[in-house]
Amino acid sequence: MAEEYNPDILTLEDDDGVEYTFEVLDRIETDDARYIALLPVYDDPKKMLDDSGELVVLKVKEENGEEYFEDIEDDDEYDMVVDAFSDRLQDIFEISEADDDGKK
Repeated sequence: MAEEYNPDILTLEDDDGVEYTFEVLDRIETDDARYIALLPVYDDPKKMLDDSGELVVLKVKEENGEEYFEDIEDDDEYDMVVDAFSDRLQDIFEISEADDDGKK
């Protein structure tokens, strides 16, 4: 019997109270921090087609036993984490490298 795929779905709310739904693709833990790679999930197929397909990568923080997520402010840290996720996920998902102009 084949195993059923059940994606790990996460809903996040921004500062304005707008909710966004993501599929958790991977998590990475380094000596210094933890990170999560997310892919937006859409109910409307048109919105899915219009999406850039880029990963959303966030730093995982913990306060009082609860996880929360924040943007990675440092460009070098962000590049290092995105490269690590890309390396891990390239065998599972078709990820193309963008050039310096952001073109594929």
